[in-house]
Amino acid sequence: KYVRSEMERQHIPGLALLVSRGGKIVLAEGFGLANVELQVPVKPETVFQSGSVGKQFTATAVMMLVEEGKVGLDDPLTKYFADAPATWKEVTVRELLSHTAGFGDYPDKFDFRKDWTEDEELKLVESIPLAFPPGTKWKYSNLGYLTLGVLIHRVTGEFYGDFLQQRIFHPLGMETTRIISEADIVPNRAAGYRLVKGELQNQEWVSPVVNTTADGSLYFSILDLAKWDAALYSEKQLTRSSLEQMWTPAKLKNGQPNKDGYGFGWSIGERHGHRVISHGGAWQGFETTIARFVNDQLTVVVLTNLAEAELGVIAEHVAEVYLADAKN
Repeated sequence: KYVRSEMERQHIPGLALLVSRGGKIVLAEGFGLANVELQVPVKPETVFQSGSVGKQFTATAVMMLVEEGKVGLDDPLTKYFADAPATWKEVTVRELLSHTAGFGDYPDKFDFRKDWTEDEELKLVESIPLAFPPGTKWKYSNLGYLTLGVLIHRVTGEFYGDFLQQRIFHPLGMETTRIISEADIVPNRAAGYRLVKGELQNQEWVSPVVNTTADGSLYFSILDLAKWDAALYSEKQLTRSSLEQMWTPAKLKNGQPNKDGYGFGWSIGERHGHRVISHGGAWQGFETTIARFVNDQLTVVVLTNLAEAELGVIAEHVAEVYLADAKN
């Protein structure tokens, strides 16, 4: 009843909700429409776009390479990008992962409809001056994670999306999770929407390459994210020490944790006395969020197909219901 009322209030066409405890599904349910034009309902199998929730998979891939000794967290970027600006010598892999490198976001005049090559995207990133000395501040940076995707490619010789597929998605049985492709036939794919003057419209089109960058360009369903959540209780992908690094606010050069509480691909914080590791995403008519109340072994995932959706309030309310239920 609550979810449906919020969907009506926010004009959300479709929503998928996952609640799991200790890595086991408690609730996996679809609400509303995955495709408004065809009147297709959302199911647990419905595939949404990830937005920046995809960053945790990029960070996991980098940490796999760290564990294998192929990448060092404190390596300067110039080790992997020989032709990069001199300022990149001061930037470390650790700082890219934690958004403390001084990298920025896509420029205001960035052409999302140009079919950029990976090299062209990298040249664009290299052309933008650092916003601050590396390690001195925190600033969310999609371009930093785009660069990490290129780094994975250079170290492994594989497109980062192929690396994710081979090392994470396939081993965990995440059958729907993959890089976005508008051209491919993708069963159960939801359509993305936005509100324009209060009216529902389809998502805006972007070029295929822009839809494949490592800052968050994935398809997934709540059923796949349930498998991902379960794996995070184990050491299937990474050792516990690597996971704890990802789930600890990264320190600045002054020795203090960044005030935004960001680790590697995850935000770390507290809600009503409960430790929460979470991330949100927004891209091409989709909003997503995953919140892991780790000490309570409770995870809430909300996926929607509306660009303007306010998912934080929904995820938090749902979590409160289940946390309260656990006390009784």
